[in-house]
Amino acid sequence: MKLRANALLRQIQKSGEVFMSKILVVDDDEAINELIKVNLEIFGYEVITAFDGIQGFTLAKQELPDLIILDVMMPDVDGYTVAKRVRENPSTKDIPILMLTALNMLEDKVKGFDIGVDDYLVKPFEMEELKVRVRALLKRVKAIPESLATKEILTIGDITLLPETYSVKIKEKTAKLTPIEYDILNLLVQNHDCMVSSGKLLQDIWGYAPEDDVETIRVHIRHLRTKIKKISDGKEYIETIYGGGYRLLPEGKPEK
Repeated sequence: MKLRANALLRQIQKSGEVFMSKILVVDDDEAINELIKVNLEIFGYEVITAFDGIQGFTLAKQELPDLIILDVMMPDVDGYTVAKRVRENPSTKDIPILMLTALNMLEDKVKGFDIGVDDYLVKPFEMEELKVRVRALLKRVKAIPESLATKEILTIGDITLLPETYSVKIKEKTAKLTPIEYDILNLLVQNHDCMVSSGKLLQDIWGYAPEDDVETIRVHIRHLRTKIKKISDGKEYIETIYGGGYRLLPEGKPEK
């Protein structure tokens, strides 16, 4: 097994596909923790592990990893609480979080996304899928497309994007967004004159476009609409193109 792992690592290094990213894995199941660690180390990642939420948050602050893989169901301090603390701490707030959960309920995903979790993976999962998600999240934060990485304040119609605070301003009212929600709205603003498909949203923001993950987009769009609604004086700014995707309405239109 070790020889195969070393051979695979040499093959990856030869192809130039070397990752020096540091990943923190937080899971109270030691077997799963070790399985993830071994598989990610084969692909050249540096992996540190924690076995409860308190230790996980402490290591996040000390090590400042490039990515946190975080289990939801842990004793004492669960994954949602850890994710919330990570997002509230100035030194860790921008670290991407991939949550592992045995829960596949929509409301559980909504709860995590509302805190600021970047992606979800439901147990049991294939290691290959985990690697794809990890690579996509790391690529997103390290090689964000220029159109999404802009720090300029953007205004179109009634909408102004404030990148420094991940906020949107409509006329004189402002709403705070999660980084994912901000990136979605930013992409819609960049393409305001045309429809943006769900596949493009997944590809440009998460870095992958599995056909069965459209629900992730729907959850984020629903959250985004709810926040915009509170500051929009009864106008709708994101239009659903059924069977296709979404389009920004810069001037808004009255809600039905």
